[in-house]
Amino acid sequence: MGKFTNPVLPGCHPDPSVCRVGEDYYLACSSFEYFPGVPIFHSRDLVHWTQIGNALDRPSQLRLPLDSPSSAGVYAPTLRHHDGRFWLITTNVSGGGNFLVTATDPAGPWSEPVPLPDLPGIDPDLAWDADGTCWCTVAGVAQVRIDPDTGQVLGTPQRIWSGAPGAKAPEAPHLHHIGDHWYLLIAEGGTERGHAVSIARAPTPSGPFKPCPTNPVLTHRGTDEPVQNTGHADLVQGPDGSWWMVLLGVRPRGGTPGWHVLGRETFLAPVTWEDGWPVVGPLVLEGSVPWPLEPGPVVPVRDDFDQAALHPSWISLRDRREEHCTTGQRPGWLTLHARGESLDALDAVFVGRRQQHLSCRARTLVDARGGTGGLAVRLDEEHHYEIEVGDGQVRVIARVGSLKSEVASRAVPAGPVVLGVDVCERKTFRDARTGPDTVFFGIEESDGTFTALAGLEGRYLSTEVAGGFTGRVIGLYAATGTVHFDWFDYTPLDS
Repeated sequence: MGKFTNPVLPGCHPDPSVCRVGEDYYLACSSFEYFPGVPIFHSRDLVHWTQIGNALDRPSQLRLPLDSPSSAGVYAPTLRHHDGRFWLITTNVSGGGNFLVTATDPAGPWSEPVPLPDLPGIDPDLAWDADGTCWCTVAGVAQVRIDPDTGQVLGTPQRIWSGAPGAKAPEAPHLHHIGDHWYLLIAEGGTERGHAVSIARAPTPSGPFKPCPTNPVLTHRGTDEPVQNTGHADLVQGPDGSWWMVLLGVRPRGGTPGWHVLGRETFLAPVTWEDGWPVVGPLVLEGSVPWPLEPGPVVPVRDDFDQAALHPSWISLRDRREEHCTTGQRPGWLTLHARGESLDALDAVFVGRRQQHLSCRARTLVDARGGTGGLAVRLDEEHHYEIEVGDGQVRVIARVGSLKSEVASRAVPAGPVVLGVDVCERKTFRDARTGPDTVFFGIEESDGTFTALAGLEGRYLSTEVAGGFTGRVIGLYAATGTVHFDWFDYTPLDS
């Protein structure tokens, strides 16, 4: 048995959709207001995942208006392999609605979008029956046949199942043909603490669907499990015949009500079958798979910006135009040109990576002699902390809702300076209001020591405070003028 740790994709990787081709697994997640959109991952064991690209990595594929709010943008994708091609269908709620893209290689390039203007709803799913008919099911839960090559909707969407009586938000449908039945897997109860996974089955793709007598097949609502908000699942069968479920969940920390700061993450759980229904095994932080695990690939924690293109794990706010973000102006440096006035602006120039560990450290060498900018921990435009350098001063700034404050400052000589952030998970609680962590900002001195200028309460950069669907992103920004970054280093710390 191979032992693994959940989540298998930590950090803001929600709404997972998975498929297997031979002995290879591929997985896609939501990306919301960030560009490029819809990260694509590869694995050989369902545990170790490597990002191989993004399905929407060109402006022609993904247009996110600069005035679209955070937690808008690209919602839950479905990733499938059919007839020698990979198919990905998703929704841009900031404009354009539902569309699909295809690729022969999941690492890309992916096609230009095929729009589905007559398909209402979100969370679209794709499934093909034996005669080649393509069925598309959306949140609600409604279904219609489509021509995936042209985007034509063939008929009127029909409601096929509404989930458990009284449960809100039936969504995230995934239709699977397993044995003699078509199984319709959905999420319901909302993507907060009431989230759940339920399933129904039918003799045909369009029904009639009979619900599982033990629904929900997975939920952690009303429990003290360390993983909460469990839902939005997908099923996959391994080459050895075993079945598995990938799903989203969160890890609340601190006192009451508990705050999750990394966003909704991707978890793995085993599935067995009884009387023709799936039984989901325990969703635990430490699990096992019935095959040996090889060490996963080492993902560099340091980026020296010596490549023309950024690694696919770097994400930007709403777009990434060369005139605002480039590695070509100063070789070996990332150059950001501001177009707003701060991280409060919807059009802020920000390039970051998802925070993936409860405790971590980030450092960057910044040359801000042509402007102001620095290192930030961002949840959205109204909830972010940053350390900023410019005009001979380093400042720590906190934005929480309608309040913004400069909480610390220090003079620095002209020239490059190493800015840092340490995120430290709390192990003990002062009282029920104690937050999950403390976020320290400071300067790395010439001898390598870190001087903290401020320690900020982490719960204000959480979904429970800010709302929305995303998690923290740690990254680089330009507030005014031109700012250069020589390198960026992200290091997990022992929690």
